[in-house]
Amino acid sequence: MKDFWFWAEEYDKKLITTALESGARVILLSDPSRSSEVKALGRVQVASKEGGDLKEGEDYVYVLIKGKEDEERAGRFPPHIKVIVETTDWTIIPLENLIAQREELYAVVKNEEEARLAIRVLEKGVKGIVLKTKDINTIKRVGKVLEEEEEKLPLVVVRITRILPLGLGDRVCVDTTSLLNRGEGMLVGNSSGGMFLVHAETEENPYVASRPFRVNAGAVHMYIRVPENKTKYLCELSAGDPVMVYDYTGRGRLVYVGRAKVERRPMLLVEGVYEKKKLSAVLQNAETIRLTRPDGTPISVAELKEGDEVLGYIETPGRHFGMKVEETITEK
Repeated sequence: MKDFWFWAEEYDKKLITTALESGARVILLSDPSRSSEVKALGRVQVASKEGGDLKEGEDYVYVLIKGKEDEERAGRFPPHIKVIVETTDWTIIPLENLIAQREELYAVVKNEEEARLAIRVLEKGVKGIVLKTKDINTIKRVGKVLEEEEEKLPLVVVRITRILPLGLGDRVCVDTTSLLNRGEGMLVGNSSGGMFLVHAETEENPYVASRPFRVNAGAVHMYIRVPENKTKYLCELSAGDPVMVYDYTGRGRLVYVGRAKVERRPMLLVEGVYEKKKLSAVLQNAETIRLTRPDGTPISVAELKEGDEVLGYIETPGRHFGMKVEETITEK
């Protein structure tokens, strides 16, 4: 998720509170003497010339780009320095050039249109935006733009080839702090190279109410996709961790774990194939656990049969501490 900073040109409690409620993680203060007042409003970092968590000149710099010389100066700072750039006539050209040179690049924006452009420049976008406005509704709209920032994955249609009941095993229920929708779930699998889209518990049945904040994700050893193109083992998840949720079109969004519940349950091995590529997952053997059909409707593992088609994701396998690497690896 892109970083969201709010530039408080003057101390205004209502504006700063709205920014915090809209997801801002850093308040950039023009008046560093108000730092303690900002921190009294919530747990947030303060950036300022002095006395802040992030200090200008040490942790970040600000560059007003009026011409090519300013752009070149912005590109020369050490890689760890957060460079905040502002253009006199808002244009993406300097951003395109700087994005190609550095990771720690932030753009000053004044509205949601500029924010949307900045986070999508060259498909990669800046690392974060610094919003400068005195309009409460603009703050809310920019927060919404960042919240809805998409990761789009090319999901594939997987044909089920094998369903094998196993004995008891430990499975992880991932309860999030967000409500999930029909057609959404989490990508999990025995291999990081092949994952199934396990549907959220949005459906009601005669035996149990829906739990739309939950994905009963499967056995403790499996991989789950998390932000920044990384994976974790399901057993590693704990409260506060960010994870990715995807809908049936492959559009992803970030949510946070509220609770990860491990319980011993009867398990089921599910295998499938996509263009000769094998996928597998170990899921709880229960009616409430569902995979996702290509049209977004859920199908229970209790009803699943060989030949059924469900959604999955394929990538070249190979992870080291959850990060994708180029290596020869076979997972069975």
